[in-house]
Parts: sequence; C-alpha cells; structure tokens
Amino acid sequence: MTKLRLAIVGAGPAGIYAADLLIKAERAFDVSIDLFDHLPAPYGLVRYGVAPDHPRIKGIIGALREVLDRGDIRFFGNVRYGIDLTLDDLKKHYNAVIFATGAIKDAELDIPGIDLDGSYGAADFVSWFDGHPDVPRTWPLGAREVAVLGNGNVALDVARILAKHADDLLVTEIPANVYEGLKASPVTDVHVFGRRGPAQVKFTPLELRELGEVNDVDIVVYDEDFDIDPASEAAIASNKQVMVINRVMNQWRTRPAGTASRRLHLHFYSRPVEVLGEDGRVAGLRMERTRPDGAGGVEGTGEFRDFPIQALYRAVGYFGSPLDGVPFDSLHGVIPNREGQVLDDHDEVIPGVYATGWIKRGPVGLIGHTKSDAMETLSHVVRDQANWWTPADPSEESVVSLLESRGVDYTSTEGWHHLDQYELGLGEAAGRTRIKVVERDEMVAVSNQQPVG
Repeated sequence: MTKLRLAIVGAGPAGIYAADLLIKAERAFDVSIDLFDHLPAPYGLVRYGVAPDHPRIKGIIGALREVLDRGDIRFFGNVRYGIDLTLDDLKKHYNAVIFATGAIKDAELDIPGIDLDGSYGAADFVSWFDGHPDVPRTWPLGAREVAVLGNGNVALDVARILAKHADDLLVTEIPANVYEGLKASPVTDVHVFGRRGPAQVKFTPLELRELGEVNDVDIVVYDEDFDIDPASEAAIASNKQVMVINRVMNQWRTRPAGTASRRLHLHFYSRPVEVLGEDGRVAGLRMERTRPDGAGGVEGTGEFRDFPIQALYRAVGYFGSPLDGVPFDSLHGVIPNREGQVLDDHDEVIPGVYATGWIKRGPVGLIGHTKSDAMETLSHVVRDQANWWTPADPSEESVVSLLESRGVDYTSTEGWHHLDQYELGLGEAAGRTRIKVVERDEMVAVSNQQPVG
C-alpha cells in the first residue's frame, strides 16, 4: 500500500485538526504525520491567543490533547521552520507539507501618531499576558486612561484584561510576571472604540456578557450611539446574536450610575483620526463621529472629539508572516492558494505544498471553522497523489536523526505531559490550578526532564 509521509508546520488547532481528519479519513493509502511547531508546547492560539479567563473556550485543549495522546501523530516542538528545518529538508523526508502557521502579528493602522510611545498592537499584549516565551517579561502599564480600537473579540479581551483587577485573575493560569504587572496598574478608565454601530459589532454575545460580570468595573454606554437606523433594525430582527447583543447593551443603558473603582466605556460610531502626542508619548486620541451611510457602512460627520489617554491598543485584526521558500501575499498576509493548494507567482499550483487555517484564508472565523477549512485542503492532498514529492529518505527515523545532528533540543508529546504536570504542580503549591511557565529554556528543560535553572 502507498504511504503518505506528511509534515504539518504549526501545531495549533488548524494543524492538529488537519492531522486528525486525515488519520480518520477513508483513504487508499497509509499515512504517517509529523507536526512541527516553533514553540515547545502545542495548541498555538488556544494556549497563547485566548485570554486566561476564558476557561470555556480553553476547554478545546481537551479535544486537541485527545488527538495528540492517541500516539498516531508525532509532535516536534521547539523546531523553527526555516532555521532548524527547511523546505528542502521536508522534500527529502516527506511527500507533502501543510503550513498551518496562523496569523500572529497585528494588522497595521495608518493614522498620524500611531507609532508614538504608548501605542501598542493588541496581539503583542495578548502574547504577553498569555505568557508567550518570545515576548518581553514586562509590559508598560502606567496609564490611567486607555483606548482600545476595534469591535471584535480580541478588543474585548484586551479591554477586559486591562480593566480587571489582577487578584480576580488568580483563578486562571496567568503567569506570575503578568499578575505582578497587572497588579501594579493604576488604570481607571478603558475606552473601546468602534467605527460602526452596536448592531455591526464583531464580538460574540458571550464576550459581551462577560464584561458585565467583571468585579468592581462599571460598564458605560452612551445613549447617542443607540439611534438605530433601518439597517441596524433589520440586523437586530434577523440575527439572533445581534438581537442578544442589542438586548444586553440596552440593559446596561438603564443601569444606575455605578461606584466601581474602574470603568469600561463602549463607544460606537467613532473613527480614529490621529493619536495625539506629548514629548513623544501618547497623550490623547482624536476621533471623528460617524453615522450610517444607508448602504451598510458609515461616513464621517465632520465632528471631532479628543479623548485624554496615555496608552492605545489597536485590535484591528491579525496578519500572517512570510515563510522561508514559500510564496506570500504581503497585501493580505496569507500564503496565496487555491482551496489550500499553494500557488506560485504565475497562479500555478506548487506540487506538495499546502496551507490551512489563518495563513490560508486570513484571520477570520472562530476556532471551529478550521475543521471545514482543513477538510478542503485535505481533499486536494488526497487527490494530488500523482504530484506528491518523492523523498530520498521517508523513514520516520530520518527526521529525528536530522534534528539531533543539528543539535535541536526538540520536545515531544510526552514532553508536553511533563510540562503540563509541572505547571499544575506550580499552581498547586500556590493554591491555584496552574501557573504557566514562560521562559523557553525552562519549558524545554522541563519537557525533556533536564535540570531547570
């Protein structure tokens, strides 16, 4: 029987789902799959892109873990594609590769002052509070008044973490350095701005409800934002999610003025025009009031308002990163592809090279959408058998020998179990469920049962 040796670069939900679906699929060939990730631990976005106070969303780790724990898919962590392992290496040892590297950078926002000190990308902040090993251990949290630009789930995550009292995060796996940083924050007001109205938001009812449950934080909405136009009325009437969001925010409108020590403000119909600076630092934000344009969008009104802030977070989307030896669409931040088949500069299919997840379609959709996305890509992998690579050494031992010959201190599924138990032990000692290990060297040492320190 023909055997498919498949490499998947990226061990987040997209990569793991792709591996699992192919293993379970009816096919006319045997399959052997290796997952590679530059991080020592698996799960990607679920471990490093979801706020720590989202235990229900993080519950998806349980399903992903079941896939890896079956033992029919190998995991190689702490392996940097393009450095430790190249495309030429993959061609020598595999029939094909699927790139599932996601999108982890912040999309740019081109307005004056966006590069001032105190202006940050939301993705970088999320990586910090999730304990990503490749970001600094500290974060500047000296602002009392903060702005968050965006109306998606990431914007609400960032706003909620900024406004929430650090002690209320101790029930999560928040790293110790993150707790200490947030504990010292003097923040009093967090302002979230969206260009369109409350019926056009991109966040979910679950995310919105969670805001109203944050201890000692008042939610502030403004009546001027709820003059509903016909398009918004139609959206509320036809979409259950929008209906629930509208109901929740209208309930907040009727709340009496609160007495909490912190406030989280939701502003709509507000377009950022300029970040105002003083001595090179963020000192304010100029917004233009917008209004519905009758065609589903918004237009400027010419009315400008300045808000005093000392820090700004842009949560206007994620953006993919180029990969060595693989075509890249720098305008959209994705690998150019046709249903997952990677395309060259002439829009011709490159044999043996595929993509799935956000690096394939951009940062849209929820984690669950990666399953249908992976199925589309895999359908081509299966049908393209005639165009698979012919590796010189497809043995399962060959890639292990290659990594060891290059001195790569890679981790494994078993190693992740060691790290998992270690983090749970750190948490138990502190009266918590888990404390996440942040330092890469410590993660690798614990995973491989090497001395720590």
